[in-house]
Amino acid sequence: MPSPTPDAAKPASRRDSAEPAAWQHDPRSVQILNAEHASLASTRSLVYNEAFTRVGVFLTFMSMSFVALALISPATPSGSSFLSVTAVVLAFNFIVGLMTLGRILGTTADDLRAVHAMARIRHGYLQVRPELRPYITTSTHDDVATVMRDYRAPGAGVGGVVYSLTTSTGTVAVIEALLGGVLAGVLALLVGASGMAAAVIGVVGGAVVFAAIAVGAARFFVRDQASLEAVFPSPGAASSTSP
Repeated sequence: MPSPTPDAAKPASRRDSAEPAAWQHDPRSVQILNAEHASLASTRSLVYNEAFTRVGVFLTFMSMSFVALALISPATPSGSSFLSVTAVVLAFNFIVGLMTLGRILGTTADDLRAVHAMARIRHGYLQVRPELRPYITTSTHDDVATVMRDYRAPGAGVGGVVYSLTTSTGTVAVIEALLGGVLAGVLALLVGASGMAAAVIGVVGGAVVFAAIAVGAARFFVRDQASLEAVFPSPGAASSTSP
């Protein structure tokens, strides 16, 4: 029996005129796909739970820190002493927020990879039973643009910016920007700046922190999405990337 040609080893979506592969007639193939699908669904659940837990821990830590500041403020002998304690507490909160943000970015990337893999598995389901296509409501193609539509992300523009602010990453980024701005204002007061100057420094500091986080997160997501291989791209994506 001759060895299979290189074209025969390619995925079925890249050789549409070929006969169905032998694996599609093996019932064990569907069981394997089901097991992988269930594993990915479990991974998504764990990722969401971790993200929500980390955000909850961060908000709890920050809230308790502010309560502690309120309790010790009457006992501080001078305003400068209280500002020093406030600066230390805000610095701790800011660092914990950065660590939380980093983990939220990681969980978001893990979730995207799970959604990407599940789209590929659904493509395999339809290779086995193509007549079930009307009943599949989520993507069966694994190019980035198609997978992102499962997130209902509006893409670039004002809509994309507003959407990003409603996500866990955006929420933590806004909190971090506020913490950074307040910390900058407190440090300005400690070095002798006036109240108005400290307020301006705080606003500028918060804007700088938010811009830095936004640029870093955008680069992270672009790099992570670029690493996803499209084995079964949608027809439009395939034609747009073809030479």
